Amino acid sequence: MSSHADVAVIGGSGFYTFLDDPEQVEVRTPYGDPSAPISVAEVGGRRVAFLPRHGRHHEYPPHRINYRANLWALRSLGVRQVLAPCAVGGLRAEVAPGNLVVPDQLVDRTSGREGTYVERGAVHLPFADPYCPLLTSALVGAEGVGHGGTMVVIDGPRFSTRAESRDYAGRGWTLVNMTGAPEAALARELRMCLATIALVTDMDAGAEAGDAVHQQDVFALFAAHTERLKAILAGVVSDLPDPSGCSCQSWADGLELTYEIP
Repeated sequence: MSSHADVAVIGGSGFYTFLDDPEQVEVRTPYGDPSAPISVAEVGGRRVAFLPRHGRHHEYPPHRINYRANLWALRSLGVRQVLAPCAVGGLRAEVAPGNLVVPDQLVDRTSGREGTYVERGAVHLPFADPYCPLLTSALVGAEGVGHGGTMVVIDGPRFSTRAESRDYAGRGWTLVNMTGAPEAALARELRMCLATIALVTDMDAGAEAGDAVHQQDVFALFAAHTERLKAILAGVVSDLPDPSGCSCQSWADGLELTYEIP
């Protein structure tokens, strides 16, 4: 069985398996080990790699994930397109728990994470539109999936205070998450396409008067929708467009990159 894969799915909280009877591939990278061995199998006629972002048993909290190793490992297997589902809190009334949303913008409010492969020289990533338009269109085409809005990424592992949540909402941001950065930028640096599909698990602390956000409630709602999310991703994978020529991959044409792309 070949360990080569064209497409990757990165699983979030509660999303630790995806493929039937996969090959398990151990990958070593210049940046350390990825969160788990990578599973590879066929889905809808495509070779798909699956990596649980937090590890097989949620060993890694958001601020301790080795994002650079994860993306590099996937690229080393041949991956060019990445679907990155995640759990999010809702900040505004246009979303509600149970909604699936494909954001079109990202705000990075994290700190202290290794957020780039660039360690020397002048390589400046164009990132005005952080998500791949081709993958976004494919995800939005799935039944029951909404589109649009900005996802702000915070360090975690704590949830936001009410004041923080209200501040984010007041800035017009729609979703709050802990893992979307630097994942999207690293994929782009490696000339891969990436889009995320966000499952709204709760309304953040400032969005409603009432109880604070609790981990057990978030995990329970994600678990209730995991099979639905897996079915959507499996359907999308089989119909993904050819990434050749996508700007996510062509942005570095003619540039001298100062880091290795496997």
